[in-house]
Amino acid sequence: MAERIDGKAVSAMVKDELKERVRKEGIEATLAVIQVGDDPASTVYVGNKKKACEYIGIRSLSFELPEETKEEELLDLVRELNEREDVDGILVQLPLPPHMDEDKVIRTISPKKDVDGFHPQSVGALSIGQPGFVSCTPAGIIELLKRSGVDIDGKECVIVGRSNIVGKPMALLMLRENATVTVCHSHTKQLKEVAKRADILIVAIGKPKFITREYVKEGAVVIDVGIHRDAQNKLCGDVDFDDVEPVASAITPVPGGVGPMTIAMLMKNCVEAKGLQ
Repeated sequence: MAERIDGKAVSAMVKDELKERVRKEGIEATLAVIQVGDDPASTVYVGNKKKACEYIGIRSLSFELPEETKEEELLDLVRELNEREDVDGILVQLPLPPHMDEDKVIRTISPKKDVDGFHPQSVGALSIGQPGFVSCTPAGIIELLKRSGVDIDGKECVIVGRSNIVGKPMALLMLRENATVTVCHSHTKQLKEVAKRADILIVAIGKPKFITREYVKEGAVVIDVGIHRDAQNKLCGDVDFDDVEPVASAITPVPGGVGPMTIAMLMKNCVEAKGLQ
């Protein structure tokens, strides 16, 4: 039976370390969070981010804009926050309403305050091994693996999914840790055979319970990035947990796996951002 990789416990450790660092070094960081509209999932995420800021001892500013806000008004707010010396990190909660261009909004955030790690400059820095903010979910997965005693160096890693937010930066981070990396996507032929080569299988495809034991090598470490509701309205991931757990050596549950790490790494980026201002 696989060891469960406990994201709640690891994220609590990361936040406790950050809290101590903020206290010891007297860091006074501020995160500005912008939410457009009242999407229920976004409201929950924003609430969790505010709680995490409060816990580690950094200030959060909240900007809740109505759904019908014009794109230019949002861009003006971002530009204003870029200029404010008392703001160290800027986060625009995605998704944005359909009338807004997410890419344009992300590009408007100053790379020095891009704590989500989505700005093209942040992504470019990651791709050539330069310092910069790293997208929080992939960074959280690296932290989870390391703190769970999983050796990455020299391992075969297969990533299922090539999104800009998870798949692509995940591949770059695993390369940085000296893994041999394969990225799979909707055009990959013989996906089961490719996935089954993995010592570390990372799944971020947005399809509930898609990965079954037929995709998993005996003893592989399985990281599930997905989050959905199943037919019984229970939370589940992209991996069929009950089917895969008996063959994996370690696996992240949903909920309580990767999710908590995303916010922990956002907090880490906020604390790091203070040094860039």
